[in-house]
Amino acid sequence: MEVGLFIPCYMDALEPEVGISTLKLLERLGVDVTYPFDQTCCGQPMTNTGCHKEAAATEALFVKNFSRFDYIVMPSGSCTNQVRHHFDAIDQTDDVQHVRKNTYDLVEFLHDILKVETFPWARFPHKVAIHYNCNALRGLRHASMSERRESFFSKPKNLLEKVKGIEFVELERPDECCGFGGTFSVFEEGVSAKMGQDKVMDQQRSGAEYIISADSSCLMHQKGCAQRMGVNLQYAHIAQILNGDLS
Repeated sequence: MEVGLFIPCYMDALEPEVGISTLKLLERLGVDVTYPFDQTCCGQPMTNTGCHKEAAATEALFVKNFSRFDYIVMPSGSCTNQVRHHFDAIDQTDDVQHVRKNTYDLVEFLHDILKVETFPWARFPHKVAIHYNCNALRGLRHASMSERRESFFSKPKNLLEKVKGIEFVELERPDECCGFGGTFSVFEEGVSAKMGQDKVMDQQRSGAEYIISADSSCLMHQKGCAQRMGVNLQYAHIAQILNGDLS
């Protein structure tokens, strides 16, 4: 199994440590990982804004970089949902179909493909609440959704339960969007900030010390809101916890 690692553009620029944790975690688990150096963006910012034609060049470059791999893995449910469900700006060749079918978010890849049963190196003795990115929750089905009234399941929680010392606390509205939404936070700044503040207040009431998510983009938005509100909460990507980089 040869895996191509995609690191989202915002993560490369602002939180490269999450990308490093992802690479180290996959290598610890014996995965043959390659990082194509010509990669840029998945095209989601353009697609989110309705500029589908403008996303064509980034989609084509993504396919050029990753079509040769058995799996493409990325530490972002949001970018994974973009590739799997919205790569429509280019001709749907065999290579494009292969990439769309075999691109996995890190959580899905660990849970559904590798079926990891233990992370013996990881210890995290803290109270944590899980944040589900909207794309990961409703596009990739990371977890059950309250609006569907279905039995509870959570792939991120199932993985985190294998980390020693971790204690979970629950949010009152775990499915609710934090207001980031990519370019939504740029064009609807006031609404986005209020949604982020509501999310932080829910997190503070839960008693959590850390908020864990499979998407750094949401966490960056929430962290900024918390800092401006003077709320003492920590935010971390699930790759950092599963690789034992934080304790």
